[in-house]
Amino acid sequence: MIDPVMATVVLFGGMILFLGLGVPIAFALGGFSAGMIYFFWSPQALNMVAIKAYNTVSSFEYLAIPLFIFMAAMLQRARIAEDLYNTMQVFFGGLRGGLAIGTIVICTIFAAMAGISGAATISMGLIAIPAMLSRGYGKGVALGSIAAGGSLGILIPPSVTMIVYGIVANTSIGKLYAGGLLPGLVLAAIFCVYLLARGWIQPEISGGALARRYSLWEKAVSIKGLILPLLLIVSVMGSILTGIASVSEAGAVGAAGSLVAAALLGRLNWSSVEDACKETLMLSCMIFWIIVGATALSTFYTAMGASRLIEGLVLDLELNRWMVVIAMLSILLVLGMLLDTVGIIMITAPIFVPIVTQLGFDPVWFGILFIILMEIGFLTPPLVTICSIYEGSRPLT
Repeated sequence: MIDPVMATVVLFGGMILFLGLGVPIAFALGGFSAGMIYFFWSPQALNMVAIKAYNTVSSFEYLAIPLFIFMAAMLQRARIAEDLYNTMQVFFGGLRGGLAIGTIVICTIFAAMAGISGAATISMGLIAIPAMLSRGYGKGVALGSIAAGGSLGILIPPSVTMIVYGIVANTSIGKLYAGGLLPGLVLAAIFCVYLLARGWIQPEISGGALARRYSLWEKAVSIKGLILPLLLIVSVMGSILTGIASVSEAGAVGAAGSLVAAALLGRLNWSSVEDACKETLMLSCMIFWIIVGATALSTFYTAMGASRLIEGLVLDLELNRWMVVIAMLSILLVLGMLLDTVGIIMITAPIFVPIVTQLGFDPVWFGILFIILMEIGFLTPPLVTICSIYEGSRPLT
């Protein structure tokens, strides 16, 4: 058996080395951890890793992940974001910075429907960037509004990231959803206020010269683009927050609702369903492989007694509990710049949450802070979620 301190140094040092070499995070976590288990624990212990990984990924709560991903993929192919953008253009197009504000509003609505950031980011990158650039918006304003709005997908329920955190931290996902709604809306409002203020200060990069005002009748007619999204939000979130359905059951409601919405819009066809299923398969496999890899790491780390050692060391320092939380959040901020969100949760939550609980903090409260730090990580170099905004960045070159 290896010393817990040495296990910590070797395990995380090796993981950072493999990530630096470009090894995918799932294999950097799982492969190196499996090697550590084989050489420093016991070859027979690998059987326990497989059993634990199977028990983890077969959890009923994780069923919500592919369901919400399918929902997001289907909504993207139903071009609901396009309808929403047309509505927001009518309502906010007359304001300086109005299209950027409308983009934030659409991303907020998409976050409440889809549960992942990529759907809103890609859809709005394809739709909003050409529209904003053609109306005199600066590249920074256009890209920044999409990146900021897209990041809301992991904070505003139904968030897939919150599902992973809730299961790993053994925290109520329903309470996380209830706790993330208001902070998500507040952040969206702050983004909008910032864009409005910048529009008045710098109208030359906020579409001020080409702003167009729409009549009251045009605004009334455009509201039809909000009907289906709002119905879908109410059906998914209402079923969760009222206790009618569990998170996984609400995911099924959302997946079925996305198909109904596409059919009502006349955009449901076999090709779009097939593409949505393929995207769901790829993203779900990526997430679950990260979970499996992180499960191997946590199994070895816990068996070595390292997690208990770190918990004991932190608590024995007798520091102010707020300083401990600030230190944890600082670590999460740095990790958010470098690693995938699911990987960070699987690595840090089993260590941080028991310490937070021992310090007397609410794990749901800490979970919301955790997710907010992950959202900041999406916007922080070098892994900015703009990611060239998919194909939408091509007009910028």
